[in-house]
Amino acid sequence: MASPADPAATGNPGDLVVAGTARVLALAVTWLAWDGTPRLTEDGARLYTPNKAIRRYADHLVDHLAEVEALLAGEESEPDRWHASAVTLASDLAPFAQADLNEARERLGRLALTWQRRLRMAGAPEWDRPRGSHWTVRQLAEHVADPWYAEQLGDLGAGPAQPESGAGPAVR
Repeated sequence: MASPADPAATGNPGDLVVAGTARVLALAVTWLAWDGTPRLTEDGARLYTPNKAIRRYADHLVDHLAEVEALLAGEESEPDRWHASAVTLASDLAPFAQADLNEARERLGRLALTWQRRLRMAGAPEWDRPRGSHWTVRQLAEHVADPWYAEQLGDLGAGPAQPESGAGPAVR
């Protein structure tokens, strides 16, 4: 998490989400070379594949964006009820192809930009306002910006250069 002295602590925390998402997508480009073997997490407790890493990062962005919306509205957030990392779905084991990468760029790019815009609109006074037992909005942004899910696979090697998706938002 950014410290108060860190320059990142003074700007829109949504920018951190955009940067974290860019890191996830930079790693995802290398997953086109994935050999189909799931990777164990650092702690050896869970399996990760390219599709699972993308799914979990997107779920994480959605979960905590809903939490931010509830906090800004002065309401309790609705708890999620999915199994998160504890389950590996059959779809997580599917090959990761260019079309999957393009979909990830679109989905994650839009989510990251939504975070950035929402936090900009909330304004700086809301970013660090205490929220009782909840994290601050800045802490939530710092948390979801962490590309941990993608780092479980890491860089799988430089494959052929991949063109950017021609449509949709660019992660800035």
